[in-house]
Amino acid sequence: MSGESGGAQKGRRIADQVAERIERLIVDGVLKKGQALPSERRLVEKLGCSRSALREGLRILRGRGIIDTEQGRGSFVADLNRATDASPLMHLFSSQSRTLYDLLEVRSLLEGESARLAALRATDADLILLKRRYEEMLALDDEPQPSDPREHARRDHAFHLAISEASHNPILVHTLQSLSELMLSTVFASVNNLYHRPLQKRQIDRQHARLYNAVCEHQPSQAQRAARDHIHSLRDSLKEIEQEEQRLVRATMRLEGWN
Repeated sequence: MSGESGGAQKGRRIADQVAERIERLIVDGVLKKGQALPSERRLVEKLGCSRSALREGLRILRGRGIIDTEQGRGSFVADLNRATDASPLMHLFSSQSRTLYDLLEVRSLLEGESARLAALRATDADLILLKRRYEEMLALDDEPQPSDPREHARRDHAFHLAISEASHNPILVHTLQSLSELMLSTVFASVNNLYHRPLQKRQIDRQHARLYNAVCEHQPSQAQRAARDHIHSLRDSLKEIEQEEQRLVRATMRLEGWN
């Protein structure tokens, strides 16, 4: 009996190790939200475990809410932020216009540091991925028809996220990802209001190029400054647009005899 008990305990330990290794892949951003886990055969080969240990490890992860499994489709990384996204606090944040400027302050701090760390730590593989995101963002400018501003926002966001992933700080990456919905709303606000203005669009392009080059050339101070200057410029441009709109409203009301 003691031999059977010892074997069961060893099996549980191996399953726990399997679960921990898959969790590490998720924390490190190798496996992302909604991404399908590799096949059972591939995981057994990569993790060097038995099928029974793998299945028990996946069962542990399902119990923790870290993966979801669908019949006939396999296992996927769960949306780990779903509870936060649905919270009343997140609703309040997203419903208030001033949140835009509060969030830009947070972006300045977090993205400035992630750019600095990326310039210090980015590997060749990170730089290949960053180059893809940067070129995808630029490619929209070469299309004959104007693209959907939301697609501009998505690619802009993907570019900044690639920089944060190159920081190799999982907490920083997941903190930024946990704000993804609010972050995308600020990016969309800037894109929607600034990308169709030639002067501001050229300025954004120069700022992105400066940030991209500083990270690729492993210049941490320049990368941090470029990231912060970019966010501060967005903030100032959006405030200027708000003031323009307020002046237009006041002038229209005077014209219509409201004063």
